[in-house]
Amino acid sequence: MIPSIMPTYGRAKMTFEKGEGSWLIERDGTRYLDFGGGIAVTGLGHAHPDLVRVVQEQAASLWHTSNLYNIPAQQELADKLVAETFADTCFFTNSGAEAMECALKTARKYWSSKGQPERVNIITFTGSFHGRTLATISAAASEKLTDGFGPLLPGIINLETGDHDALTAAMDDTIAAVVVEPVQGEGGIIPLPDACLKGLRDLCDLTGALMICDEIQCGMGRTGKLFAHEWAGVTPDIMAVAKGIGNGFPLGACLATEDAASGMTAGSHGSTYGGNPLACSVGSAVMDHIADEEFLAEVSRKAGLMRQKLEGLVASHPDIFELVRGAGLMIGLKCKVPNMDVIAAGYKQEILSIPGGDNVIRILPALNIGDDEIAEGVARLDRAATALEAAL
Repeated sequence: MIPSIMPTYGRAKMTFEKGEGSWLIERDGTRYLDFGGGIAVTGLGHAHPDLVRVVQEQAASLWHTSNLYNIPAQQELADKLVAETFADTCFFTNSGAEAMECALKTARKYWSSKGQPERVNIITFTGSFHGRTLATISAAASEKLTDGFGPLLPGIINLETGDHDALTAAMDDTIAAVVVEPVQGEGGIIPLPDACLKGLRDLCDLTGALMICDEIQCGMGRTGKLFAHEWAGVTPDIMAVAKGIGNGFPLGACLATEDAASGMTAGSHGSTYGGNPLACSVGSAVMDHIADEEFLAEVSRKAGLMRQKLEGLVASHPDIFELVRGAGLMIGLKCKVPNMDVIAAGYKQEILSIPGGDNVIRILPALNIGDDEIAEGVARLDRAATALEAAL
């Protein structure tokens, strides 16, 4: 008999009832150090007092009105995002997949509104992940995501990551946009070199194609800048964000320049819940913390400390780990043994991490994690690796 929750997840056995900063607490009181951050979501940790206060105050005032009316909290958050980014305008969603759906629709509508409806094709790259709707699994073009869900969305051209010649050859007058993650997350924490991001921007400028950055996982301070593309000194035309923007409250956004969004007129897109008062009140409070330059500088400092300790971990366990890579506090540990074995061994040491592609475990802690918690987390991973070595 099928369970009441559709069995689409392979869940670990833990059941958490409380969170405190970088810690999750199970029913029996066992405390786990959270190096996964709800898959790069809880950038300010669990139960941050400012966010708790904002939710309580807004919940006691107004939860939802729909987008038939003005929403002051939505305007406040939009103004903050516009002030801190390349964008001129925002559309709010409930998730990253919806933010990407809006980004793809915005790109196609742009060309239709310009009188070039033939420009519908979207270029994406191998190893990417953009969500689990039909459009976004079509964009990733991974058999793991698409098996059994065909026919897929037409008009997607998936190219090998790093194949510059193929990319240049594909940029004809049917291309509406190119979608790129500045740091691939699900694919295994793979940063795109700055030169590649700059080259892509130049190629889009040359051909007129729109550049879409998927910063759902690598954005919101995760790499030490508010958004990862900033390291390369380039700006996209459209950007999808989510995860960290709500710190666990469902919220996403599609950001765009005025020109890129010129086709998105009244009635062209919508969402019942997207950008409601509760979600945007939380998002606005998150922005107040994460967009602060001193906060971002601390993320970079902590990332350096974490990287140093993880490099030592790899050196100490050459039969378990191969290398460390990533950007900021978006770190991948490439394993020599199956990554799920490392994660399971970590559970026994009461530390949480996340699997990723290319046999990687993802380290995605709260951005405000303490130095002592970084040291403790790496020590727990060290004990997990030692236990795995004993079983080899």
